[in-house]
Amino acid sequence: METASTAGPHGADGPPADGHADAAVRAAVRDGVATVTLHHPAKRNAMTPAMWRALPPLLAELARDTAVRTLVLTGAGGTFCAGADIGALRRAPEEQQESATAAEEALAGFPAPTVAAVRGHCVGGGCQLAAACDLRFADEDALFGVTPAKLGLVYPAGSTGRLVRLLGPARAKYLLFSGELIGARQALAYGLVDEVHAPGALDARVAEFAAVLAQRSQLTQEAAKEAASDTAPYREAYWQEQQRTCGEAAEGVAAFLERREPRFRWAR
Repeated sequence: METASTAGPHGADGPPADGHADAAVRAAVRDGVATVTLHHPAKRNAMTPAMWRALPPLLAELARDTAVRTLVLTGAGGTFCAGADIGALRRAPEEQQESATAAEEALAGFPAPTVAAVRGHCVGGGCQLAAACDLRFADEDALFGVTPAKLGLVYPAGSTGRLVRLLGPARAKYLLFSGELIGARQALAYGLVDEVHAPGALDARVAEFAAVLAQRSQLTQEAAKEAASDTAPYREAYWQEQQRTCGEAAEGVAAFLERREPRFRWAR
C-alpha cells in the first residue's frame, strides 16, 4: 500500500485550497510497518489545514489494515515538522487548532505501537504529534519546542496533559511557559525522547526497531497500550478471553522451547 493524501486517505481532488500543492501526508506499508510521512518541504513540513484534516482518516484506514503491526511517523527530508502553518493560523486559528487536536488524538488512539522518527525541528504542532506517539527516537541534532506562548495560543487539555505525563509538571511548564527550543540530549533527559542517535544512524535504528515490533505479539502490544491509556477504558475480560482462545500464548511458549521465532497470528 502506498498513498499520498491532502484531503483523505485515498488522495486529493487536486491542489489544496490553501495553495500548498506540495503539502501532503503520505503513507506506505511494508513488512507490517506503516510509514506515515509529513510532506511539506517548502515550509519544513509545517502542517496545513488539509494535512491536519487528512491525518485522522488516513490513520483510520491503516488501523483497519490487519497487515499493519506498527506505525512510524516521520517528516520528509531533514526535518520532522515545524508545527502548524502560520498563515493558516492567522486566517482561522480556532479551526486549525480543532483539526490539530483531532489529528493528535487519532494518532494517540492508533491501536498498534507508534514510533516518531525525529530529525531537525519538532516544534509546536509537530511536537504535539511526536508526543502522541508511543515512542520517540531522535537524531542528536533534533530540536524540540512547545511554542503556544510565542503565539498567544491556548493548548487543549489533552495536549497539555500528555506533556505533563511524559515530562512531569515542572518540565512541561518550562517548555509551555517559555516556548524555548531544547536539543535532543536535553529532551532525552526530560523524558520527551526515548533514544538519541548519531547523524545518519536514525533511519537504520528505527527500521530495526519497527521490524522487532512487527514480529512481537500484536495481542500483547494492543492490550498493553490500552491498559496504559489514560482515556480508553481497559477491557480486561475481553483481553483475557482473547488470550484464552487465540492460541497466542501457546505459540509463544512452543517457539521458546523449540528455539525458533514465534509465528504470532492474532490480529485486531
